[in-house]
Amino acid sequence: MAEMTYRTALVTGASSGLGRGLALWLAKHGLRVFATGRRLSQLQALAAEAQAAGATVEPVVMDVTHAEAAQERIRAIDAECGGLDLVIANAGVGGPTHGKRMDWDKARAIIDTNVTGAAATLCAVLPQMVERRRGHVVGISSLAGHRGLSGHAAYSASKAFLATFLESLRVDLKGTGVGVTCVFPGFVKSELTAKNRFPMPFLMETEDAVELMGRAIFAGETEVSFPWQVSASMRVLKALPNPLFDATARRLK
Repeated sequence: MAEMTYRTALVTGASSGLGRGLALWLAKHGLRVFATGRRLSQLQALAAEAQAAGATVEPVVMDVTHAEAAQERIRAIDAECGGLDLVIANAGVGGPTHGKRMDWDKARAIIDTNVTGAAATLCAVLPQMVERRRGHVVGISSLAGHRGLSGHAAYSASKAFLATFLESLRVDLKGTGVGVTCVFPGFVKSELTAKNRFPMPFLMETEDAVELMGRAIFAGETEVSFPWQVSASMRVLKALPNPLFDATARRLK
């Protein structure tokens, strides 16, 4: 990806956590940021914090699980602002979906957000970016997407989908002027991880994770994984033959 100057960005799931932090980070670096989410009060608080810092965040109430409506909204923003330079599919949900106690409603909720919602976000203005020969799409996957973790079938699979989807886009878009970045976070302090009732090794502060992500996006990196300790461990698990991985994964649950 050729070096580009970013003017505008759209970040989904910006009400809290990584999305909120990244929207604020981008705004403080001079971008006009459209921060989307379902909770208007949190988005307004984010916009006020950005304004106090001399930055611009515009709240957009949007639910990515309503894929067609979300795409229409993103396209309207793209037209209104003169073209989005950066689109970040960050909105995501988690939760247990154990094979022995599989709950389709829980699994579907994860898939609707992490798969359908993320893909709809990334595809919304991709043709326009290709036509303009400039732009950057980013997806927030997870280190959990490297293999199917016990008790989290839907979440692991949804993040694996996003990583593979972005990889194919990266190959297809080479030479178009449109960059693709996949982010693989480990455990980061957020509303999502606050619900976890299991050990979270090398839990990162949100600000540290956002700084890593922002710098990697601006550098045009195709992938970024953190923290390195968990990333290295997951890559070892990915290389294990199935019988050995299965035995290891059962002990990790």
